Amino acid sequence: MGRKTPLFELHRELGARIVDFSGWDMPVQYSSQIGEHHAVRRAAGVFDVSHMCVIDLKGARVRPLLQQLLANDVDKLMSVGKALYGCLLNEAGGIIDDLIVYFLSDSWFRAVVNAGTRDKDLVWIRRHAHEFGVEVLERADLAMLA
Repeated sequence: MGRKTPLFELHRELGARIVDFSGWDMPVQYSSQIGEHHAVRRAAGVFDVSHMCVIDLKGARVRPLLQQLLANDVDKLMSVGKALYGCLLNEAGGIIDDLIVYFLSDSWFRAVVNAGTRDKDLVWIRRHAHEFGVEVLERADLAMLA
């Protein structure tokens, strides 16, 4: 048994066929492929992407931290809920991972990084967050849909 998203039990109740996806128990199919195709064409399709890593970054110096860690300019984010796609950079400016950063308040940003790189991304972010007095909290309790 792998890791489970907050929506795992709901997927089971709805009859999803569960498979391993990089160590996560994830739904792959509910009905037939043709049935799902028609459902998406007639209504909508939704994916559980809760296996991705949601990270809350809180502190008075969170913006300078993100300016140091990311390739894109987080100063563009001035309205609550706005997001920025960018790259998490190493000390030489090389790309560690891609991510999305959301502005929630002047002292609170939320980042979403890839599930497969969560551990190394968290280590890197925490290492630098400490220097800025920024709290880093992984939010495994949140579900995400795409």
